[in-house]
Amino acid sequence: MESWQLHELRLSPRLPEVLSSSEEGRVVVAELASGQELGEHSVHERAWVFVVRGEVEASCQGGKVVRGGPGLLIEFNPQERHSLRALSDARILLLLAPWPGTGHPGAMSLHDKLYAHHHAARR
Repeated sequence: MESWQLHELRLSPRLPEVLSSSEEGRVVVAELASGQELGEHSVHERAWVFVVRGEVEASCQGGKVVRGGPGLLIEFNPQERHSLRALSDARILLLLAPWPGTGHPGAMSLHDKLYAHHHAARR
């Protein structure tokens, strides 16, 4: 068994900490300074964002926007474009599953990584 007191972890903005990582999933905690934004992006995994402290605003491709503070849980589908912005200093817990997701560079074979690197260099 592992456990963490999320409110007591010493974190700095822009320096997320991986708490746990296995093929089943990855758990990351991050501190976001007020106004800090994780611009529009997507991940290969299903992603859950749980607000531990502060307030955030999340938006997704379809234009849906949600705001909330401690206790808010947001779920994003794999490849779903979304963004997240801290409305105040915030701490979030991020769960990605499975880890790494299909198509994630970490799930590629060395051969595929070399091919992708070579192909990108030729552009």
